[in-house]
Amino acid sequence: MTFSDLPIIPEIQSALKSLEYVTPTPIQAGAIPPLLEGKDLLGCAQTGTGKTAAFAIPILQQIHQINKYAVPYQPIGLIIAPTRELVVQISENIRAIGKHVRVRHTTVFGGVGQRPQVAALAKGVHIVVATPGRLLDLIDQEYCSLSKLQFFVLDEADRMLDMGFMPDVQKIVRLLPRKRQSVFLSATMPAPIQQLASTLLHQHVTVMVTPPARTADRVKQSVMFVDRGNKRKLLDRLLADPSRSRVLVFMRTKHGADRLYKSLIADGVSAEGIHGGRSQNARQRVLNAFRDGKIRVLIATDVAARGIDIDDISHVINFDVPVEAEAYVHRIGRTARAGASGESITLCDGDEYKYLQEIEKTIGMSIPVDRDHPFHSVDAEDEELRAFSNLERKKKSTRGGKRGRSRDSGTGKSPRKETSGQTSQSSDGGSVTKRRRSISGKVRKVKPRSPSHSSKSSSSRSFGKRSRPKSKRR
Repeated sequence: MTFSDLPIIPEIQSALKSLEYVTPTPIQAGAIPPLLEGKDLLGCAQTGTGKTAAFAIPILQQIHQINKYAVPYQPIGLIIAPTRELVVQISENIRAIGKHVRVRHTTVFGGVGQRPQVAALAKGVHIVVATPGRLLDLIDQEYCSLSKLQFFVLDEADRMLDMGFMPDVQKIVRLLPRKRQSVFLSATMPAPIQQLASTLLHQHVTVMVTPPARTADRVKQSVMFVDRGNKRKLLDRLLADPSRSRVLVFMRTKHGADRLYKSLIADGVSAEGIHGGRSQNARQRVLNAFRDGKIRVLIATDVAARGIDIDDISHVINFDVPVEAEAYVHRIGRTARAGASGESITLCDGDEYKYLQEIEKTIGMSIPVDRDHPFHSVDAEDEELRAFSNLERKKKSTRGGKRGRSRDSGTGKSPRKETSGQTSQSSDGGSVTKRRRSISGKVRKVKPRSPSHSSKSSSSRSFGKRSRPKSKRR
């Protein structure tokens, strides 16, 4: 199937041809025909699969065919996205696809002055692409009315949930006319998102494209086990390789991202940070600099990363292992775009291994372990050894009748006896102090008990009620 096989008007077909759009992606092929028929749509597809064109083409075509003048402050199309970066990206796609049709649109988002946005609404636009917060502000000030709305799109619904925008989205939904066409798009479908979709859509068509947690095939993935205190040193070693020309580093918190990128700058690394706590102007400036190659390393959080649409990111480094497995898929999806290949490296300490296990379960594969670095942590990898030997521990091993699997199993070495914490006898019959590794990885001495003390304590054990000491008579 090609775009020429779809019932798209010549004006949009000409724009698609100039953009070199020939074959529709699965989400486009599944969504465009029912949307052109006026049906509601529930679409589940990952970022970068062509979702914007999937809803932009039908909406632009229908508004063009209505041939209605834009009314001041009363748009007939509304597209909601979670971040300014996504709003700008959607707006650019609408401009490119709709350059030959009579449809006017504008963007509305926070972090900048509202005067230009109000001026655009006053002139009249057909479509508004907005973030929830600023749109509600303009509605409260009576600069925008949704009473005449005919087309509504909620994009990246799961990210709206993650960012805490659901109350604002629900307020907007309550303001929509009952008769409208709705498009609901999300990369994942947790229970709250399914509930919202059921209230928003009416007799909708569902288009599911790829599993919600499928990683890019062209991304080379690896995990490095490292103690938390050595993560920064390992990152410095990774960045010392000049082949890592454009690197995106993910942190779990915005405070951690701030500390890391400022520390890298102090060490002479061309770095910047982007997260939800920075202003929209600062975020856009950083993204433009990263896209233009003026910044080599970009430190980001999951909240801000969904709007990063840059084709030539060579490496993604997970400084923090994400808590949610879906976030891992979105992170590494920032590389290997537009047919290119990429690499992702995850730095995992012992406390994060439970998240790594969930990621591997979700993506259906074991991420290869890279031990070829000076900061490899045996203690952090203990979690992996315990996971892989979980079944074996329930059975008696063929060696010595002991349970479990030793760290040296398969190498011809006997299991390390010091892990039991018991003392061994020397050749002259005396006891020898052993050394045992604790869970934290520190080595501590275990003081042996003397034979006489051991026998005395064992012989003095009693069963039943403990005798109480006799009180002195006064």
